[in-house]
Amino acid sequence: MTAEPILSVTGVVHAYGDKPVLHGVDLILNPGEIYALLGPNGAGKTTLIKTICGRIRPDGGAVALNGQDPARVPSARACLGLVPQEIALYAHLTVAENLAAFASLAQVPRKAVSAAVQRALELTRTVDRAHVPVRHLSGGYQRRANIAAAIIHQPTLLILDEPTVGVDVDAREALDAVIRGLRDLGVAVLLTTHDLEQAGALADRVGFLREGCLALEGEPRELIAEAFGDRMEVLVELSGEPDAAGEARLVAEGLVKATRANIWTRLDADGYAAAAKLDKALRKAGLIPREIRVREPSLHSLFTLVADRKLAA
Repeated sequence: MTAEPILSVTGVVHAYGDKPVLHGVDLILNPGEIYALLGPNGAGKTTLIKTICGRIRPDGGAVALNGQDPARVPSARACLGLVPQEIALYAHLTVAENLAAFASLAQVPRKAVSAAVQRALELTRTVDRAHVPVRHLSGGYQRRANIAAAIIHQPTLLILDEPTVGVDVDAREALDAVIRGLRDLGVAVLLTTHDLEQAGALADRVGFLREGCLALEGEPRELIAEAFGDRMEVLVELSGEPDAAGEARLVAEGLVKATRANIWTRLDADGYAAAAKLDKALRKAGLIPREIRVREPSLHSLFTLVADRKLAA
């Protein structure tokens, strides 16, 4: 028997005055699933999250948390834990003191607070920092303490808004392990992120929000395979910015300018052989590559296609 969805968003429409923001968004999130909501700034991610949290009542459609409307039924929001992008903790208090305070705010029974604090510390791997003031923690530990505060009341849905902002690579790996651990306990995790590498590594499913519409949704590997087939991504990094003639030559070779300076890319079924030919052709034209790399297409590649309206569901 399939478990009922923890979150169900059906045909949600919303506008701020005469400015439409969400256009019939559908989204389902099941227990023990990590879902990454992706999209450029202004795509409607923040409005959708506020709608899910019950802070905004949509103009049309419906949101249900465990079958109840969070905007109309305050108790429905009890199953929700929200970790905002900015650290939302008392900087002068220790981690354990913060958790006790948040347990009280979440109406955890007084007799259960100590056990709830210990559980949250263990799940977020912050036991060794329990008695350290938050202001003395590294960015990674602050993020994990922020998650601990959000799960103190044992929610079934955890929402993470840009969880890796200000976090280094090692701390991000520890953070990812915490998120996976919560998923394994049956918690549904919805994260919004610009960190596409994290989304690809963590998420069971991703959804691309574009101009208020869910343009594409599915399992990352399947979406990438469907969009690119056996083609590889060829990246050319030039030593400097090309002039107009150089740009024309790059375009003639089928290359497209990437968002990073001096990087040009194209897709090719014969990736490594194509890279060798491309190197010779560019050098002959006076364009000296600093580096040419060949890699499998990633969520970055897919995100670009969706953002540029070259791909949609």
